[in-house]
Amino acid sequence: MYHQYLASPEKFPKPWVEITADDEGVTSIYFVEQKSHPEHKNEHSELCAKELEEYFNHKREEFTVPLNPHGTEFQKKVWAHLCSIPFGERWSYKDLALKLGSVNYCRAVGMANSRNPISLIVPCHRVLGHDGKLVGYTGGLDIKDWLLVHEKQSPK
Repeated sequence: MYHQYLASPEKFPKPWVEITADDEGVTSIYFVEQKSHPEHKNEHSELCAKELEEYFNHKREEFTVPLNPHGTEFQKKVWAHLCSIPFGERWSYKDLALKLGSVNYCRAVGMANSRNPISLIVPCHRVLGHDGKLVGYTGGLDIKDWLLVHEKQSPK
């Protein structure tokens, strides 16, 4: 397993972005207070750090780094649909459930969203409650809000 850290942008709620990768791709991205692993980089963690830096500097809206999230088949299906949410757009859990085939999937979609290991690149921050309110972000609602504002302010 490879670990790499990227300093968060100014005024971001957490000081570090922790990137974990294996030989297949990025396995996780979390926002952390401190470095907890020694850095041991590979091509995927380095490309991810580069693309995240471009995202934070308003120079990237889509990511090309290979991803290798670990989860159930349903979770992976939800995460794949999350990646189809365009930059700067916001969907509700209901919208996402309907894309997956049934409004009855709302709760399962919420659970899969909460277990998304690749924050930001798999954009679960773009999913809001049915009333448009910020709900359910593993990194914290302060980070979710920051990311949504950041995307709204993008010059592109």
